Amino acid sequence: MPAHPPRRSTVPASGRARRLARAALAALLVAGSLTSCATPRYSDDLAGAAYAPYNLSAGDKLRVLVFGQDNLSNIYVVDGAGRISMPLIGIVPAAGMTTTALEAEVGRRLRNGFIREPHVSIEIEQYRPFFVLGEVTASGQYPFVSGMTVQTAVAIAGGFSPRAERDGVEVTRRFGDHIITGYVPLSYPLKPGDTITVKERWF
Repeated sequence: MPAHPPRRSTVPASGRARRLARAALAALLVAGSLTSCATPRYSDDLAGAAYAPYNLSAGDKLRVLVFGQDNLSNIYVVDGAGRISMPLIGIVPAAGMTTTALEAEVGRRLRNGFIREPHVSIEIEQYRPFFVLGEVTASGQYPFVSGMTVQTAVAIAGGFSPRAERDGVEVTRRFGDHIITGYVPLSYPLKPGDTITVKERWF
């Protein structure tokens, strides 16, 4: 039998070009979507709180020194209401203050009829703990150590579980009078009281 001549496309060349262009655009959109899923977008919510001065809160243990006043110099714990209780001056609000601000407040109260020129020094003896939740080997509460990062905290909690997302985590922190939550990289510096949540990866 004689060979049949090759069939010619009935779609005009301009139509084929448009169809190829649409297919190429669809492929680019899919690739872009996959790339955006694979590349974490870190939150700006915690950027301003990363290196802000540390504010005291419940659970912090303070070493208060009042020079020349041994009966006042002692270890005080910030209670659940955010206060410390000292001889002579009684209840002193501490939550939300820096150690420098609390030094000034204690000194002001001591000058109010107790000590003429008090010299007060306050240091943090022990920070309040931090918390690790989600896809780690051992979630829970752990003692805070100065200079910690997210990666350090995950290591203390036994490392990532096999299902964990490892590009970044969610951190929740009290910042002033409100609580903020954001997605941060593993190098993000932690503060006492932070809650780290390791999410499960999607694929």
